[in-house]
Amino acid sequence: MSLICHLCPRECGVDRSEKAGYCGMGENPRLARAALHFWEEPCISGTQGSGTVFFSGCTLRCAYCQNYSISHQGEGKEISVSRLADIFRMLEDQGAHNINLVTATPFIPAVLSALEMYRPAVPIVWNSGGYEKAETIKRLEGAVDIYLPDFKHFSPRLAKLCAGAPDYFDYAAAAIAQMRRQTGPALYDEKGIMKKGTLIRHLILPGCTMDSCRVLRYIAENIPDTPVSLMRQYSPVPWCDIPGLDRKITDQEYDRVLDCYQELGLFGYTQEKESATTAYTPAFDLTGV
Repeated sequence: MSLICHLCPRECGVDRSEKAGYCGMGENPRLARAALHFWEEPCISGTQGSGTVFFSGCTLRCAYCQNYSISHQGEGKEISVSRLADIFRMLEDQGAHNINLVTATPFIPAVLSALEMYRPAVPIVWNSGGYEKAETIKRLEGAVDIYLPDFKHFSPRLAKLCAGAPDYFDYAAAAIAQMRRQTGPALYDEKGIMKKGTLIRHLILPGCTMDSCRVLRYIAENIPDTPVSLMRQYSPVPWCDIPGLDRKITDQEYDRVLDCYQELGLFGYTQEKESATTAYTPAFDLTGV
């Protein structure tokens, strides 16, 4: 069955049963890793780990992506839908607090089919870069319990420079609103593990504190009572050649954005300075695939 793809804002319209779409992927799911992951937010990783499934390919072209080998270069292994369902069961059996689907947008039909084959008793997490079509997110209603989107950029100029997507903000804002509508307020169990809800991530980039504050202000004014993870983990990577992105953020930059976060009454998670390292990026060595 052909997949004439209109899943993401790129609207490439490619028959992905014949050739790769903008995301670089064909029709069948391609995975780079499926294992317990302990470096998400505490309400996601908990003490037992998040059952994280890293899909290859991406709808964005973030110049600073730490998962470059899978997002840009497409490294990974193609699997069947039934194998994907088996992986969900495997991670659940390992004690995962949830099944965490990372950049799975190109494979939504396969994910939904796998969940029909086997629906884990733990929550399903949709972990994405935020560059989504609201109508595509609508297809996930009832299948996804927790949304974990990035909200990267406010400025179209910055979004074009960094991610190749000048329309990023418009799509992310609409998609995240749809996510929040589906989940309602965040719900946690007695141990503080999220069971349902939307948790927005924002990564502070060097030299871009004004843009960060504009993103945070939009969240406070339009998606109130939604937890926000303010991330200071930006670490330069050798494949990024954008001037100014060749350094970590300074303490002053982080404090400036943190002040904005607190003044707006936002809540959720913040990070220590030591988080700015690539050491937390897992090995994409087909573990669990």
